[in-house]
Amino acid sequence: MRKPEAAFVSFGEVNTPKEIIERKSQQASELLRSNGIELHSTAPVTDDPAAKDALRAISELARTEVDLVIACVAGWIPTHAVIRVLSEFRHLPILLWGLSGWTESGRLVTTADQAGTTALRQTLEELDFKFKYVPSYFDAPPPTDKLTSFARAAAAAKDLHNARIGSMGYRDMNLYATLYDGVSLRRVLGVETEFFEMLEIFQRSEHQEPKTVQAVVDHALSKWTFDKPAPRDVLEKGARYYLAIREKVVERNYQGVTLIDVDGMKKLLKFPPAMVFMLLADELNICTIPENDMLGAATQLMTRALTGQIAAYLEFYEFFGNGALMGVPDYVPSEIVEGPVRVTPSSFGELAGGVLNVSRLKTGPVTLCRLAQSRGRYVLHLALGEAIAPRAWEEAGWAPPAPQLPSLEFVLDGDMGEFAQNVMGQHYILSYGDNSGAFDDFCRLRGIEILR
Repeated sequence: MRKPEAAFVSFGEVNTPKEIIERKSQQASELLRSNGIELHSTAPVTDDPAAKDALRAISELARTEVDLVIACVAGWIPTHAVIRVLSEFRHLPILLWGLSGWTESGRLVTTADQAGTTALRQTLEELDFKFKYVPSYFDAPPPTDKLTSFARAAAAAKDLHNARIGSMGYRDMNLYATLYDGVSLRRVLGVETEFFEMLEIFQRSEHQEPKTVQAVVDHALSKWTFDKPAPRDVLEKGARYYLAIREKVVERNYQGVTLIDVDGMKKLLKFPPAMVFMLLADELNICTIPENDMLGAATQLMTRALTGQIAAYLEFYEFFGNGALMGVPDYVPSEIVEGPVRVTPSSFGELAGGVLNVSRLKTGPVTLCRLAQSRGRYVLHLALGEAIAPRAWEEAGWAPPAPQLPSLEFVLDGDMGEFAQNVMGQHYILSYGDNSGAFDDFCRLRGIEILR
């Protein structure tokens, strides 16, 4: 995940000692840099009558290409001086950060930073700036988590603009929950969605060089642990389909891919695409999800931009009073695997057999989410909890002995009844850790409602 880049400008009233404002501004910028934010800075701005400071700051910062502007209020400043600068950057997210005082000879010394920020907050709101207000507290550590989460959200919003998702096929199994509207998704996230035919991929797969196919198979055999040997022809077919889709991904610069699974590769090509997905995720390092789930793929791109993680998908199998059993009937990216990547040949029901991932998943605190369109608006259902190792279980229908699929038990931080009433589909996107702050900031920037 790249570092967020910010234009940094601090403010202090012309009558406040210059050295104090400069010292506080320098300390603030060092804190931001030490927490992973790249800064393009200008000298502090005062409310000088000729607005020379404001005009100089505008000229210097306008030369930069950044994700957001950090307006750091280091002391009382009349509102007009700040608005004069920020108005030139209203197309960017604004972080309004008020600093705090210090102790000297046993006394609190202040430059009235929060007088400046409280005079600004509603003004920015009324002027329709996309901003976040973060005051510092004299008796608390600096609010670094809030600062960095907003910076990540701003960077993610920029990165998603013109990001591209490719879908082989459309509406697998005629599902409703995976349907999407490409125009509104482009408007809200900036993500472009594209469709390509399974026939194109089949034709490309027939023309792959045998040496290249052999290299992919040998690579898979060296990286994966096979519980049982897989037929060579199955591995070669998976390698050909992977190479064909890889060509498409590279040509169109896809950051995410979804494939028609049950009604496409399994039914018509007689090949479950688990192996293809594993190779796409691990070798191309892109987001992958089955069943033409474009909103799931969009959630993955959002999650990845905010966290830097692969943003794997899981689906619900069982609900418990305190959470859910979540797993996948095909594959997981190796990034979320605990120990070796384990695979085995297997088949489900009347579908053709293939290579199935049966790896053990990492545990720990997690964030689950899914983007959805509900009655004309976009919402993100988000939940926090703990991922623990699952109890012994199996999905009925697999050839005996039934495999234990890659899975977790998600122990919800909250009420399971309320969670269930907000569920937006069978696929949810997983990230490790509590990433709610970055999601909150991102959704506020993009006008997406969060459901908890």
